[in-house]
Amino acid sequence: MSADWLSSDTRSRIMRAIRSKDTAPEQIIRRALFAEGYRYRLHVKELPGKPDLVFPGRRKVIFVHGCFWHQHANARCKVKGRMPTSNTEYWGPKLRRNIERDAENLAALKTLRWQVHIVWECVLRSAPESTISKVKTFLGPPLRGAAA
Repeated sequence: MSADWLSSDTRSRIMRAIRSKDTAPEQIIRRALFAEGYRYRLHVKELPGKPDLVFPGRRKVIFVHGCFWHQHANARCKVKGRMPTSNTEYWGPKLRRNIERDAENLAALKTLRWQVHIVWECVLRSAPESTISKVKTFLGPPLRGAAA
């Protein structure tokens, strides 16, 4: 018996509706940085992992990770890398592969001499100002003439 309280069809519909890009946490980061004068490219296919935000002139990228999909292992995270209890034959390998792919993409970006910053969904939710401040520190000051 499934531990899920939703029907299989309902759960499938919900999971299909989850987007892989342009998520709410990503939008928060994008809006805050744009308002500060930072300019970036989105989801550059030529880079490993298609980073969420790419700052080509700085050779810096930002990934905005959802805690479930990327199995956040931080003890303070409410998700804490939890695996679903239903359909474990599907979810176990899928989520483990996401972790492996993240590590491969990070290594490839570092080999290409890109600096990487990861923003976790739970950290952004619990401390948005602090998270955005850390991102700005990672990026350095906005380039001159970028702000209107």
